[in-house]
Amino acid sequence: MAHLCVAGEQVLIFVKDFTNERWRSILAHNGLLDFDALWRLEAAWFEEPNRRRGGWSGVARCELDLPEGGKRAVFLKRQENHGTFSWRHPVHGVPTFQREFRKIMHYQACGIPTLEPVYFAVRRIGKDQRAILVTEELSGFVSMEDRVRDWLKNGAPSRPVRLRFLRAVADLLRQMHANGIQHNCFFPKHVFTRMNADGSVEARVIDLEKSRWRPGTLCARRDLYSLAGQSLHWNRTDRMWFFKTYLGIARLTPYAKWLWRHVEARSLKKNRDYSSLPFPAAKHDGAN
Repeated sequence: MAHLCVAGEQVLIFVKDFTNERWRSILAHNGLLDFDALWRLEAAWFEEPNRRRGGWSGVARCELDLPEGGKRAVFLKRQENHGTFSWRHPVHGVPTFQREFRKIMHYQACGIPTLEPVYFAVRRIGKDQRAILVTEELSGFVSMEDRVRDWLKNGAPSRPVRLRFLRAVADLLRQMHANGIQHNCFFPKHVFTRMNADGSVEARVIDLEKSRWRPGTLCARRDLYSLAGQSLHWNRTDRMWFFKTYLGIARLTPYAKWLWRHVEARSLKKNRDYSSLPFPAAKHDGAN
């Protein structure tokens, strides 16, 4: 914890600042290497700020100039008096971006693909608590929600291609649960995928703030249900393939059958009015 004075006001720094070394020269090149410069930067909101309890939190997309030419995009997240309260922090709470940053670092320590942090810092200026979190844009990645929406509109790729995306997501989820991490909001809009030039598919997960540690069985039930509840437009064969790939099995075990019935029953009950349509058949869409 440290104190400094800015424009006659006492500023309290109670969390160590973080700057990604790969981005330090880029931030410096754009004059954005410190908290005040990032806070004052004029940038259009990427989405409307969230306002509650007298505080606010917002996100802007910014393109930064590279020293060698060209541009790179980042998401600049800024908030003031926008935190979560607990018995340890009953008055000011903990900034939600502080929780998110810690989750990002934990995921990375576990080797789980997620966002790349660029900068993080927290300041308390007078009675106001401010936080900044900058993350690298997931270049070339598309959320599974948007990707599937496009497939339903314009036609799905062949099943072998679909299964590459499903495998990437299944491997990501299995890795999370192997480390005892339950996402709690594992919806298609929070899972981003990218197909590379060699045909391989990468997957990354975002919105980590509500993640927590849980035993493997509880992780599976919650996150599989979150994903399945919004994926009923996948045909049952593909959903079963994903489920077995996630579990790493070729045939259903008694536990797998119980888990499948539990997830499917909850998903169907929750979405009983859902218009479940399988993907439009692609040519030569055989099983693989």
